[in-house]
This record gives sequence, structure tokens and C-alpha cells, in this order.
Amino acid sequence: MEDPGSSDAGGFFTQKTPILGQKLFIIIIATVVVVVAAFALILLFLRSRSSRRRLIGVNQSSGLLPLVFTKTGDEREADQTQRKSEMKKVFVIGGVDAESESKESSTMQSESSSAMSASTDGLGSSRWGRWFSMRELQIATNQFSTQNVIGEGGYGIVYRGVLQDGSVVAVKNLLNNKGQAEKEFKVEVEAIGKVKHKNLVSLLGYCAEGTQRLLVYEYIDNGNLEQWLHGNVGPVSPLTWDIRMKIAIGTARGLAYLHEGLEPKVVHRDVKSSNILLDRKWNPKVSDFGLAKLLGPEKSYVTTRVMGTFGYVSPDYASTGMLNEGNDVYSFGVLLMEIITGRSPVDYSKPPGEMNLVDWFKGMVASRRDKEITDPLMDVPPPPRAIKRILILCLRCIDLNANKRPKMGQIVHMLEADEFPFRVEPRPIRDTETLQARVSISNRDQLAN
Repeated sequence: MEDPGSSDAGGFFTQKTPILGQKLFIIIIATVVVVVAAFALILLFLRSRSSRRRLIGVNQSSGLLPLVFTKTGDEREADQTQRKSEMKKVFVIGGVDAESESKESSTMQSESSSAMSASTDGLGSSRWGRWFSMRELQIATNQFSTQNVIGEGGYGIVYRGVLQDGSVVAVKNLLNNKGQAEKEFKVEVEAIGKVKHKNLVSLLGYCAEGTQRLLVYEYIDNGNLEQWLHGNVGPVSPLTWDIRMKIAIGTARGLAYLHEGLEPKVVHRDVKSSNILLDRKWNPKVSDFGLAKLLGPEKSYVTTRVMGTFGYVSPDYASTGMLNEGNDVYSFGVLLMEIITGRSPVDYSKPPGEMNLVDWFKGMVASRRDKEITDPLMDVPPPPRAIKRILILCLRCIDLNANKRPKMGQIVHMLEADEFPFRVEPRPIRDTETLQARVSISNRDQLAN
């Protein structure tokens, strides 16, 4: 015997409604599907928006830095495709043997493994710095939470961490793509493991457990130069001319120490604005030595696969693969242009003749448009004589003849000379000059009579 209640309920839900003549239960199901889909789209949008607003190279809780949005997955993939096509052209021009680079990579990996086994054999610390356990770094970074990400790139992801003693550190978790983590780990440890310089980021220690390779650095809490030059800083940039020169001088000092103060010397190979970290007093610190190369005293250059960031790589290195400190000098010249102009080395949003910073810069100098070169976001323009000195220095750094480029030590002296005020008062005329002037006037009067 049927239940009358169930029959009535079934009849109620099967009744036709005025909405397209559909039955009530179909309308209910369609409404639920639409609501669920809308909710999913909202969640997806919020998640995408949150990831786009993640700051590069700084703890977003500070709220004091200009926003520099990370790119979406599609944009990153397009950029990678473009970079690969550009670098393929470079490799073909340079004629560099990729197989030799692969052999070099495998050799470095085996050397790194033996070095690590020697340095971590039952020791809590080594000559390279303190040894951290994976557990310790997991706790410091809250299990490598996305909320603590302060930078990411092809080399890996950098997290902000707080150690048990309360000190704040930056933890770089190297991506192990075909042994690349092992290679970059060895390079960075050897390049700056024992280096202490106020304009170089200090390596505090490392972690090597299994295939995991992590590096622990001092934490710099004011972001990087790229953010302050190209981020949303408002109508007036906080980077005054004096601050920009302070950043340029500090960066030059750090690179000069790598080139001239170490043995073997270190060629950074990736000098760019995003690798210049800044503290609260605008003191710069050069970071990210994953692409660095060591150059022994008997070598003037090394031949290697062309690496670096498009727009900063010197033409001679791109065409031959021959690397020396002159390549860092070229990159520094581009960086110096970027500092004084506020323009990116390559900007596809600009008109065709202005996309490449170096070409645009040379054209502006050639047409004597010095006053139009400086960043319009600077509230007070620099003195004309100061800007002319910097323009000349930029052109010397990017000279196509690598042998004519100045050394980093010379660049430091050139920049420091601009720190002192120029004499603007008129030079007093000496007695002999006064006498000569009077004689000249007297002779002219006699001829006139």
C-alpha cells in the first residue's frame, strides 16, 4: 500500500513550472549546479588574485614595498618559450658546445657530492657556515608555507624563516632539475661561503639531506631594486638621485670585491636589479650566485654555455661564450642605466625604437637629450654635471670592445668622485691674468684710434 505523503511529495516535485515549462525538480537541480559552479569560479578567482599579489623578494606583511606582480602560469610559459628561442639564437651564434657544459655539470656534481660528504661528516658546522637540519628549516618556514614565499625563479623558491633563537633568515630551496640543485649549491657555497662584505648577501649555512639542497642567507627586509624602480611607488619615487648613487656605488663595491678582492676571482654572471637587495637605509647587497663562475689566476676567461638574463648579457659573451669580469661590467652598465632612467632593459610595451634600453640610451645621448634621460618619477632632477659624468660612465661600461671597459675598481672611484660637490663659485683672476687682460684692451684701443 502506497504512502499518501510520498505520493504528494513526488507529485509536487514533478509539477511543471512557468520557467520554460520545466518540472520543479529539474529547476532545483539546475539552480544547484549554477550555484556550485559560481562558487568554484569565485574561489578560483580569489586564489589567482592572491598568487598574483605575492611580493617578490620581501615579506608581504610589511606592507611598505611597491607591488610587483608575479606572472600567471600562461605568461610565465610564454616568457620561457621566448627566452628559449632568444637563447637558442645566442647559442647558435656563439657556437658553444653544450655537450662540454653537460660534462662540466656532471663533474661539478660528483665533486660537490664528495665535498659535502667531507664537510658534513658528523659535524654540526663546517668552514662554509652552520649546518641546518631539514626539520629545523621546516619549522622556521612553517613547513615551507606559501605565505612565507619571498621570491621564486628558475633556481628555486626563497622563503622567509624564523629560527628558534628568533633570528630571521632567507631560505633558498633549490629545485633539483636534472642535478641543477647540486650544481648551484656547490657554486654558491664556493663563491660566497667564506665571503664577508657589507655589499654582498651573507651565506649563514646550508642543508643537505638526500637530494634536498637548501641555502640559508641573512634576511634583507626592504625588497629588491627592481621593485623600487618598476613597482607601484606612486607619483614620486622614494629613490632620490643621492639614494640611487648610493645603491650604484655599493653594488659596484660588492662586484669589485668579487673581481679583485678574492682568489680565485668570482664572475657573478647575473647582475640585474632583482638581484640587488636593499635594507632600510638603502644599502645594497648583491645576491643570487647560482650562475657565478670562479676564475683562477692563470685564466683570463672561461668558455661556458651562455647564461644570464636577457637585456643584461654582453654581446661579446653572447656571441663567443667567453666569460670574464668584463661581462659583469657590461651588465653593471645596463643596471646603471636602469637606475638613472627608471626603464627596464627590455620593455616590449615601448615603441619599436625604445624597447631596448641600451639602444634608446645611446640614441638619447647622441642627440644631446640629457635632461630627458633621467627617471621622471624623481622629484628633484640631478645636477647637469653629475648626470653627464654618469652618462659617460654608462657608455664606457657597455663599450662593444670588452678590453676598453673599465674595471669594477675603477668604476667605484669614478662613482665616488661624484659624491663630492663641484665648485660652482667663479675662479678668482690672478694678478698676471689681470695684467694681460688690461694690456690686451689697451692695444685694441690704440688700433681703433
